[in-house]
Amino acid sequence: MTNTGIEEALRAIGEGTDEAIDLAEAALLCAAHERRDLDLAPSRYHLQMIAGEMKRAAALDALQPTDEKLDACCDALRYVMAEKFGYRGDEESYDDLRNADLVAVIQRRRGLPVALSILYMHAARTLGWRVEGLNFPGHFVIRLYGDRQAAILDPFAGGIARSIQDLRHLLKAQSTEKTELKPEHFAALDNRQVLMRLQNNIKVRRIQEGDLKGAERALQRMLLIAPGHAELWRESGILNARLENLLAARRALTRYLELAENDQQRQRAARLLQELGQQLH
Repeated sequence: MTNTGIEEALRAIGEGTDEAIDLAEAALLCAAHERRDLDLAPSRYHLQMIAGEMKRAAALDALQPTDEKLDACCDALRYVMAEKFGYRGDEESYDDLRNADLVAVIQRRRGLPVALSILYMHAARTLGWRVEGLNFPGHFVIRLYGDRQAAILDPFAGGIARSIQDLRHLLKAQSTEKTELKPEHFAALDNRQVLMRLQNNIKVRRIQEGDLKGAERALQRMLLIAPGHAELWRESGILNARLENLLAARRALTRYLELAENDQQRQRAARLLQELGQQLH
């Protein structure tokens, strides 16, 4: 697929409904946008292999995501992803950018929580199981549903089930002892939000490395996928201004002003836009 074709495919995701998004395929397209001339065929074949293994594992016990068989469904998902294919969290080199690149994650069988979760969700959804990512801070987890009950799984830790107490300890370990679980930590994220969280990892790491061009490229992907997110346009405007891409900065900030609802940030963006206009003249 050409670079233009990749951008068109990502733009189509941004213009389409959230329900229509194929999470794993979209994440592969993001990887191809980041790394030009990337062959996605082996990764797509691997996704088919995951689907095939899930069907075999489910058929053995005639698994359906009912409350009675929810634990067995979790075991099957864990078996296929962690045991059969060997997916684990990369604890040794957590900040490695490859951990947020789904093609590299598939090749290495290692990745960030959100990248691994995308593969787990792909596996579950091939069987029509209801699964979603959660808005848990700092450590992405997924929720698999039965009829009325649900289980929270941690793909980074080999797909083990996490209790509320486990999650409380996890939250405190990565923040402060005073931090407590809140209802919003268990809110479901839609497909677009999951992709944004994956790409945000790349953007933040690029900024930390001082690679503003790389960060801006990650923002380009995010804007293609979520063109209605005002804050992304503001970030793009500021980043392009720092890169002295003044026309791109002006376009981004103009779009931000069209979408933004926060008056204070609108005023700041308007001032920066005025300064850019003076520089362009």
